[in-house]
Amino acid sequence: MNSSEEKAREAVVRLPGGELLPLAELILLLSRRTQGGYARALLERALRKGPAADVVALMSHRDRTTYRLAYRIAVERGLLTAVELAATAATCGDVTLQDLCAEAAVATLAGSADASGAESGAAALDRLLTARAARVRAAGVTALRRAGRPGEARPFLADRSCVVRACARYVLRQGGIDPLPLYRALCAEPAAHPGAAAGLGECGNRAADAGTLWDLVEHPLPAVRLHAITGLRALDEVVRERLTPSLDDPSPAVVRAATRALLPEAAGIPEALLRERTAPERPRAVRVAAQRLLRAAGRHHEIGRS
Repeated sequence: MNSSEEKAREAVVRLPGGELLPLAELILLLSRRTQGGYARALLERALRKGPAADVVALMSHRDRTTYRLAYRIAVERGLLTAVELAATAATCGDVTLQDLCAEAAVATLAGSADASGAESGAAALDRLLTARAARVRAAGVTALRRAGRPGEARPFLADRSCVVRACARYVLRQGGIDPLPLYRALCAEPAAHPGAAAGLGECGNRAADAGTLWDLVEHPLPAVRLHAITGLRALDEVVRERLTPSLDDPSPAVVRAATRALLPEAAGIPEALLRERTAPERPRAVRVAAQRLLRAAGRHHEIGRS
């Protein structure tokens, strides 16, 4: 360490903890350097030992590294209620904070012994379950088992996220409930539960359930067609000739799902069929799908020769 670095360290050491806070962003930036860890350690100690208000103030900082540190310390110090943690997980766009706050909110459920704590834990769990982010909903669904509410995982069997669906199946099985009959019942009303088609493919069997999914590929609702194709892919029941017509589906999402399912079969799709769909007058989703499949079949050098 040179003399200037020693002077800088001495100056930082003499600063009261509260005066480090306005420098938090700079300290964390410089902490990436070899000698920068010392100032960071002082900042973290000030946040852990100092007034809670200092930590809360940094939680709204514009710098991502700074507010993430503040939230981590707030969780360590127990400065946020379960409801506050769940609300942050459900509303913020930072996936690191989503995970941190969702996990912390779920951890409070085990300690919710008295009536007020149980009520707060239930409110936090309900907030997680209604989150837009799949990772947060998944945390909430998994926590239903700990909360003694496994039956409430049923609606999430048809969630749009495969992760959430998997968590729902796990919770129900742990509660002694077989999800497969539930999926079959949900697929009898596919318009009300589009995601059930994907879930049926994820846990069904080819002999009994493939026919249901193929029927749903023709459903008038695009969301049902999309999830039916996803289910066929999960069930390993993709039949090239039967699925190729879905490349012309009016829904771009369905076209993308069909493309993903057909990629391993791309070499078997007639080249002329794909090249026709690269024409400028075709919808963009159809053109992109055809180009992807041509590349997958090793024919990408011929795409422009129509």
